[in-house]
Amino acid sequence: MARVAAMAVVAVMTLAFFAFLTFRVTTPQMAPLYTGLSFDDSAAIVSELQTLNINYQLRGEGEAILVPRDQITSIRMTLAESGLPARGQVGYEIFDQQSTLGATSFVQNINQLRALEGELARTITSLARVRGARVHLVLPERELFRREAKDPTASIVLEVRGALSVGEIRAIQHLTATAIDGLSPNRVSIVDTEGELLASGTVGNDEDAAAAMFAERTLAFENRVRTRIEDMLSNVVGAGRARVQVSAELDTTRSTVTRETYDPNGQVVRSSQTRELEDAATGPASDGSVSVANELPGNAGTTSTATGGSSERSATTEETINYEIPKTTTTEVNEAGDVRRLSVAVVVDGTYQSDTNGNSVYQPRSGDDLTQIEALVKSAIGFDPSRGDQVQVVNMQFAARPDLTIPDSDAGLFNFTRDDLFSMVEMLVTMLIAVALVFFVMRPLVKRVLAPETEPLALPQASAVPDAEPQQQISGPQALIDSERKHQGESEQWMEQARSMGEAKFQTLQQVGDLIEERPKQASTIIRDWLNQAA
Repeated sequence: MARVAAMAVVAVMTLAFFAFLTFRVTTPQMAPLYTGLSFDDSAAIVSELQTLNINYQLRGEGEAILVPRDQITSIRMTLAESGLPARGQVGYEIFDQQSTLGATSFVQNINQLRALEGELARTITSLARVRGARVHLVLPERELFRREAKDPTASIVLEVRGALSVGEIRAIQHLTATAIDGLSPNRVSIVDTEGELLASGTVGNDEDAAAAMFAERTLAFENRVRTRIEDMLSNVVGAGRARVQVSAELDTTRSTVTRETYDPNGQVVRSSQTRELEDAATGPASDGSVSVANELPGNAGTTSTATGGSSERSATTEETINYEIPKTTTTEVNEAGDVRRLSVAVVVDGTYQSDTNGNSVYQPRSGDDLTQIEALVKSAIGFDPSRGDQVQVVNMQFAARPDLTIPDSDAGLFNFTRDDLFSMVEMLVTMLIAVALVFFVMRPLVKRVLAPETEPLALPQASAVPDAEPQQQISGPQALIDSERKHQGESEQWMEQARSMGEAKFQTLQQVGDLIEERPKQASTIIRDWLNQAA
C-alpha cells in the first residue's frame, strides 16, 4: 500500500505540475488597453469587448482595462471605429450620429460648437503632461447692421501631471487660438483642477506674459551655460565631481535708435544758376529845373543832353550754386536679452588616493589645477571684465564621494520593458519551484517506489536451549520418570526449567505468527524455499 500510495502521489504531482506549466504557457499575457478611463467609457468598452468575445480584466475600479497583449492593436482599431473611448467628449462624429434633414440652424450651430470643444479637448489631452481637459468656447455672432464685433474667448480646465511650465501654457494658448477664427491667445483662460490660475486670458496680460517669457528665457540661458560647463569639466575632473551654478543678468529693455550722419567733405554740385542785371540812371540839369518834358521817358536823354545834364549805367551779376552733402541714416534695434552681467560659481571635488591599508584618502587639488579650470570656464562663457563678469572656482570635498565607475556601453543593448522583466522573474521562480519539486519531493518518492524488496524475514530466536541433560529428559519421558524417582530432590528445579522453555517457545510461535500476518508474501516465499530445499 505504501508503494501504491507513493506512485499515486508522484503521478498526481507530475500531472499537476505539467498542467500548471501548460496553463501558464497558454494563458495570454495581459496588458493595459486604456488607462484613466471614466465610468461611461469603461462601460462602453466592456460592452464592446463582450460583444467581440474578447477576454478582459478590470483594474483600479474600472479606470484601466487589460486585454491580451498580442491583440491590443486590433482591439484599439476596432474600438476607434466605434468612437471609443470618447473620454466624455464628443467630436466631429456628432454629425455622423444625427440626421440633418430636420435639424435647425440653431441645432447645427450648437453641434458645431460641441464638436470644436471636443476636438480641442482631445488634442490638448494628447500632450504628455496633460491627463484630461475640458474646453469651453464663446463664439459671439456678429449682428446685422453693426460695425463692432465681439472677440471670441475660450476657457480651459486642465488635469495635469506635475506642473506645467510657462512655455507649455503658452503653447496651449496658441494651439487653441489658431484653431478658432479670430481668437487671440490673450483671450484664452487656463485653470487646473486644483483651482490655480495658469493664464488669466485678459488683454492686459501682455506685460505679465512678456515678463514670464523673459524669466523663462533667462532660466534657459543659465541652464544652457551650466550644462556646457559641467560637460566640459566632467571630462577633466570626472563625472559628477564638479558642480556649477550660473547667475545671468539679461537686459530687459528693447530700444530703437536712428542716427543721421552728414559728410561735409564729400559735397558735390547739384545745380548752378547765374543771373545778370543792367540798370540806366539819368541825373537832373545843372540848374535843377524840373519840367514835364524831363519826366517823359522818351525825352529824358535828349532833354538831359540838350540841357547839359549827366547819365549813369550799372550792371549786376547773381550766381546761385546748390551742393549735395552725403547723408547716412542708421537705425539700430536692440532686442531684449543681451547679457549685462554673468556670474559663475564652480565647486570641484579633490582626488582620492589609497593608503597602505587600502582606504581612500582625500587629496585637495593644487592651485595650478584650479587656475587652469578657471581659465577654461572663462573661455567657455566668454568672460568680459568690462561688464563685471565674475568666475569663482573653489576646491572642496563633497559630502558623498561620486561613483567613478565607467558606464557600461552595452547597457542599452537589451531594452526590456517592465512587463518583460516581470515575465522573466515569473519564469525564473517557476523553474526554481520545479527544480525543488523534482529533487526534494518527486525524487525521494520515485526512489522509494523503485527500491527492491530484498529485506529478509528475521525469525525470532528462541531462548537459550537447556543443557543436553534436560533435552534428554524431555525427549525421553520414561527416563525422566526414572530420573525423578532417583532424584526427587531435583524435581522442583526441572519443573522450573520446563516452564521457562514452554513460555519461550510460546513467545517464539506468537512472534512468528505476527510476522506472518504482517508480511504474508515474504513468509510464503520463505516456506516455498524450505520446501524446495527439502525436496
